[in-house]
Amino acid sequence: MPLHIAYSHPDALRARCEIATVRTTRPEETAYEPGAVVPAGQWRPMTEADVKAVSAPRRPLDSTLTEIVRPPHPEGLPLDDLTRPLGDPDPVYLGQALSKPDMTTTTDHYEEGRLLGLHLDNWDKLRFADKHTGRRRLCLNLGPGTRYIILGTIDAQAVCRSVHPEDYAHRYPHTNDYRAYAANGRPIRILRIRLEPGDGYLAPTEYLLHDGSTEGQDQPSAAAFWLGRWPRGILPSLI
Repeated sequence: MPLHIAYSHPDALRARCEIATVRTTRPEETAYEPGAVVPAGQWRPMTEADVKAVSAPRRPLDSTLTEIVRPPHPEGLPLDDLTRPLGDPDPVYLGQALSKPDMTTTTDHYEEGRLLGLHLDNWDKLRFADKHTGRRRLCLNLGPGTRYIILGTIDAQAVCRSVHPEDYAHRYPHTNDYRAYAANGRPIRILRIRLEPGDGYLAPTEYLLHDGSTEGQDQPSAAAFWLGRWPRGILPSLI
């Protein structure tokens, strides 16, 4: 299943989003892992066709749905308690990450000291047949700056099936599948969604290519993250 976004107001979605494609990094781009997938630039506004393409079906799987939300964060509430009223008795607080200003992508490989580029999470370590059932990630932008979530529109199962046509059913879909897919010249469209301080998202980051971004911003942005199984509509939508 491709990227599906829950929204009620198309204009609000378009006001937050831009579309682009990807490329793989060149050898001289040593800040990134070799062959990393990154935005190709040239972000453009969404068209009506773009909006229709990411519209959620009438009965989407919650585990594959993306929502742009405003998590309630009362003053003085510990961040690791924020998810208590959201319906999952066993959420996992992943902690915080501080992103410098004007970063095209933000996630690095701590052991190697290089940026991952757009990637898949693998907290749940799911095989091909179950990849769409993973937990969703909740993010809260703590500011002070604006940040983006970048999401690929083609899902991990489709990419894995394309890259490994003979044995995909026995695979664990991986970031490297997307890298091979892009390196072979196959197109991947990506969506960049703006998150002001206090905004957040619920997204299937085990299932969709993604990363954070502070491109074009002149302030750093900290974000807090959780994993859980939350039903659609549990948090107020911003769109």
